[in-house]
Amino acid sequence: MSLSKIKAVAALVVATISIGNSFAEESQLPALSGHAELRLGEAERTRSAAHTQILGVSRAGSRIVAVGDHGVVLRSDDGGKTFNQARSVPVDSTLTAVSFVDSKNGWAVGHWGVIIRTRDGGETWVLERSDTKVDQPLFSVHFDDAEHGWAVGLWSLLLHTEDGGRTWHSVSAPIPPGAKKADRNFFSVVGDGKGSLYIACEQGLVLRSRDGGQTWSYSQTGYDGSLWSAVVLNDGTLIVGGLRGTIYRSTDNGETWQRSESQSKSSITDFSVHSGKIVASALDGVVLESKDGGKTFSSTQRSGREALTAIVQSASGSLVLFSQGGIAR
Repeated sequence: MSLSKIKAVAALVVATISIGNSFAEESQLPALSGHAELRLGEAERTRSAAHTQILGVSRAGSRIVAVGDHGVVLRSDDGGKTFNQARSVPVDSTLTAVSFVDSKNGWAVGHWGVIIRTRDGGETWVLERSDTKVDQPLFSVHFDDAEHGWAVGLWSLLLHTEDGGRTWHSVSAPIPPGAKKADRNFFSVVGDGKGSLYIACEQGLVLRSRDGGQTWSYSQTGYDGSLWSAVVLNDGTLIVGGLRGTIYRSTDNGETWQRSESQSKSSITDFSVHSGKIVASALDGVVLESKDGGKTFSSTQRSGREALTAIVQSASGSLVLFSQGGIAR
């Protein structure tokens, strides 16, 4: 069985997870040290960009912007029917996630702690941050508005900006219950637009803040595996998902959790919400859908059974899927 780097995996680089029934769980590998500092180069423009593994996707207004291996950034202005590669990307390292606050302003994060920014809807990008001495990947990024943003990653890496990314500073995460240090991996950060922030972590934990990130505390979902993805619905309901098709939901800001009903055992890689429906991508070509606010999910499996890595719904409501092999037609 083939192995693939997926955005939300706990290892030095994005750790490998099996496409079958075995999964690489939270290996605590030491950071690289004593090696020559890496030199990042610009992403190469290539005809095969559409077949590059895509790990993150976001809507920039009606445009779809997706990011993945080798610094590839893809853009679509026709609802995902066709994609073009970004004109200029300053890094050639793997990009794991992307987030836009409007049709023009967006940020992407990835390996070597890189954070890049665009002001023109993903056409061109500039580097805001990197750490090429230690590969401590960032797995997720979220902005409340054009000035205030968060990026999270390996070994409790938690970064914050209050000036649109011109400067980023590290925030000390709290020590999890029963642990001696803050070393949990942070996989997906989301916000409700009202000052609450949530980070899906390993070991079934959700790190949450009710005051815009001034203070943080852990919430235990009742699961002991990794939670790779999260989404907040318009009514404030929080949905998290991860290994072996596990999905939990909370309607009280993470105080209590209920496990969602789903027959799938394929690990959840991403969520998308549109027109009252929650749709999730998963490994093994599985797509899950909920029409009742995440209480129950039905699932279908694509014939190719490719590992789906990201999902978005276009402005018209059509579903656009991405995989290890790029755009999943």
